[in-house]
Amino acid sequence: MIELENDNLKEIVDNNETVMVQYGATWCGNCRITKPKFKRLAGENENIKFVYVDAEKQPDSRALVEVSNLPTFAAFKNGQLVNSIAGNKPSIITDLLNEVTSN
Repeated sequence: MIELENDNLKEIVDNNETVMVQYGATWCGNCRITKPKFKRLAGENENIKFVYVDAEKQPDSRALVEVSNLPTFAAFKNGQLVNSIAGNKPSIITDLLNEVTSN
């Protein structure tokens, strides 16, 4: 898993077949709770790029998905958004991962 340092998520999405994103913020307790599960899935799915985006520090990257609540998870395939879901249940991450890998 990489934590976005620069506001360049679009570049990562365009250059990788499958990308999973967690949008969070430093003040978001639920983001901190779900981040370890997101990181663990990254280790189990090395063929997929997992990216953590601080939604407050990277506005261009945030603009790729409608982020109304945090955390929000998004899946991209071949440069296109497959789906995005807001919530803190760990099952959201695995459901989204299954959705993007079954396409």
